[in-house]
Amino acid sequence: MKQKIFMYLFIFALLLVLFQYVNSKNVLENQTQTIETLEDKISSYKDSIIALNDANYDLSLFDLEQNDDALSYFEDQGYDTSTLIPLIKNELYSLNEVKGDEHPLIPYAGTGGNKMLINSIRMLNHKWIIANFSDAQIWGEMIFSYEVVDGELKFKLMDSLLYPMQ
Repeated sequence: MKQKIFMYLFIFALLLVLFQYVNSKNVLENQTQTIETLEDKISSYKDSIIALNDANYDLSLFDLEQNDDALSYFEDQGYDTSTLIPLIKNELYSLNEVKGDEHPLIPYAGTGGNKMLINSIRMLNHKWIIANFSDAQIWGEMIFSYEVVDGELKFKLMDSLLYPMQ
């Protein structure tokens, strides 16, 4: 009788060890698969980060705030670039509020009684700005030069284009 109890206990212990082995193997395989999936995601995210850094670098090539030579041009004239750059941008956007049907810088009249307004600008360097404009129906782009003379901003349109209505 004692021998049968030990045999049953041995078989039960063997089944318990076998169950633990199979269960641990399944958990390990599942964890390994999860790790591989996450490593693939990390790899794709790293590739995305590299692509975004490249795109960011390309965008910063023509940006006043990334151009040390253009910034030093203003600093050599005694201007604080951290206040001058927002001042120039604000001055351009404030031209949208000038009374009348025509914008002072945009050479095109709006359609349907709407006024052409500057939507966004990019300061390329210490001499040029590129901007896009629209009246909610048609839009275009323009490039103009600017200079700061005795604290006063002067803008001069160099060229512009208007995209056809679609």
